[in-house]
Amino acid sequence: MPSFDIDRLAVILRDAAKAEILPRFRHLDAGMVRQKTDAIDLVTEADEQAERRIKAAVEAAWPEALFVGEESVAANPALLDELDRAAFAIVVDPVDGTANFAAGLPLFATMAAVVRNGETIAGIIYDPMGDDWVLAEQGGGAWQRRPDGTQWRLKVATAPGLADLVGHVSITFLPAESKPTVLANLAKIKVAANYRVAGHDYRTFATGFSHFVMFNKLMPWDHLGGTLISQEAGGHVARFDGSAYLPSHRDGGLLIASDRDTWNLLRSEVFTL
Repeated sequence: MPSFDIDRLAVILRDAAKAEILPRFRHLDAGMVRQKTDAIDLVTEADEQAERRIKAAVEAAWPEALFVGEESVAANPALLDELDRAAFAIVVDPVDGTANFAAGLPLFATMAAVVRNGETIAGIIYDPMGDDWVLAEQGGGAWQRRPDGTQWRLKVATAPGLADLVGHVSITFLPAESKPTVLANLAKIKVAANYRVAGHDYRTFATGFSHFVMFNKLMPWDHLGGTLISQEAGGHVARFDGSAYLPSHRDGGLLIASDRDTWNLLRSEVFTL
């Protein structure tokens, strides 16, 4: 089985962000932004060029790895089926939060996850604006790291009672019939935020500044790294039916909470789908 160096992948993400993403931030003209499926599903020149750079570097470092990038899948959807069968794969979102990036909002991320035989073994979320990483390897804890090498171990926050919970909630892809119920139930908690960028939702949770995160649409580049980081920081991760989240899952919803009891409380009181 091929060896893997998380530090090398972290540098690849940073170098691509500095070369292809940051120079284009707030410098996109109309021809550099396109819709994919609808008005909130965008791709920019930065997404495409960053992914090309990351793919070339990944293939040079790990030629045996299947590369699965968000924009690569847009061009070749069969890559998702290959991911389900791959012995070793690297999954990348070059610009997570493209809508924010295109709008000139400084809240976006570059993310990667490593999958071995159907299991996520590493995850990285790089913040181009803050120039630091949140990352984890399976069994090694979750860490926040600066470019000078300083780092500290992450631990999720201790959850308070229901009325004081702070969470990040993405209702966009919930079934239409469930949205009114979930929106009404959110009145039971203190804060329900949505950054429109999964990478920063996960970072905020893993660094102890929120108590839960909820998603419904499960594209692997959005969630594989973040869920591993959340687990390694002590969080409880499960789909809505309580089952473990795996790289092969594309639906079933996802709820991440500070602990199992808080997960159960949120599932019964708020996310009553």
